[in-house]
Amino acid sequence: MKQTIHFTKMHGAGNDYIYVNTLLYNIPDPSAASIAWSKPHFGIGSDGLILIGKATTPEADFSMRIFNNDGSEAMMCGNGTRCVAKFLHDKGMTDKNPIRLQTLSGIKVLQLHLDSDNVVEAVTVDMGEPILQQPEQFAANNGAALNYPVTVDGRTFHGTFVSMGNPHFVIFLEEDDVDAFPIDHYGSLLEKHPLFPQRCNIEFVSFPSVVGQSPDAHNVAEKNATVSQTEMRMRVWERGSGITLACGTGACATAVAACLTGRAERWSKIQMDGGTLQIRWNDSDNHILMTGPAAISFEGTLTL
Repeated sequence: MKQTIHFTKMHGAGNDYIYVNTLLYNIPDPSAASIAWSKPHFGIGSDGLILIGKATTPEADFSMRIFNNDGSEAMMCGNGTRCVAKFLHDKGMTDKNPIRLQTLSGIKVLQLHLDSDNVVEAVTVDMGEPILQQPEQFAANNGAALNYPVTVDGRTFHGTFVSMGNPHFVIFLEEDDVDAFPIDHYGSLLEKHPLFPQRCNIEFVSFPSVVGQSPDAHNVAEKNATVSQTEMRMRVWERGSGITLACGTGACATAVAACLTGRAERWSKIQMDGGTLQIRWNDSDNHILMTGPAAISFEGTLTL
């Protein structure tokens, strides 16, 4: 028997997914659904499908599963977690703040920033600690990389490996304009390079400017605090999705890589094609805090 499913199309800084509440609807084959629904022109069009459900552990309030538009399941999506928080709060599914969300990369704590109408306008996600050595995801140098050389199609890139649960390889373009750089060509080759057994998200980064006053990122930073903040321009090739307008875990990995290579301190402003995220790498607990917007694009129904 066919069922009618209500969906919500949402985006975080342009990173857009289809969201379905599995407490109400059963999606028996989410991989196939993600492929079909994500297609432009023939489907809804998106970077993938995110399923919101019941947590399987008492330490979390809800769970999320993420499927890329090629059907592969992702471990984590920073932009997606912010949209889940908005979905849960604005639709009255919870009044908790913060919300604890179960993902394949562990439980993420989501702090909601509300406007005067009690609507979520931004979310800060505690992304946990970055992982700098992960042999399962980076098959060289004991699983660690700092300015590590990788050659594809006759060009050698020096990148830094950072895992945010999912793998990232961050490349700083010293001479190229990131906006004109052919990331579709080199990103697709690097994603499937033998160094990355699970494939990899590839970030290409340049530095447009440096600013000296840290913003009040929806009250995450202390008001009037002066912190050295580095502004970066990042574009991303996501494994399983290709070029996307934004990547939350990629922004976090970029901030960490910039700090580790002496290009930035622990507060960064990452400009992506779809918007800007504020990233703070805490000294106290080594956790990364990511703050950014979440928005609903439209809602609708489909038949499965």
